[in-house]
Amino acid sequence: MVTCKMTKETKTRSIVKSITWRILATLTTIILVVIFTKNFKIAISVGIFETIAKSIIYYTHERVWTKVKWGNK
Repeated sequence: MVTCKMTKETKTRSIVKSITWRILATLTTIILVVIFTKNFKIAISVGIFETIAKSIIYYTHERVWTKVKWGNK
């Protein structure tokens, strides 16, 4: 017999994971832009813009999905 223990993630853990993921993703973007352009100033600008744009897009995506009934029980 296999038993499965359900766990629930705390809100604080979810927030910390979200923040650390965003930092890691933005640093990846900045590093890639530096590699391709050799320009740190452009890389920082792209990193900042990418963070803002993706945050807005993600929020919008989440809000749209709250209206989708498919897959909810």
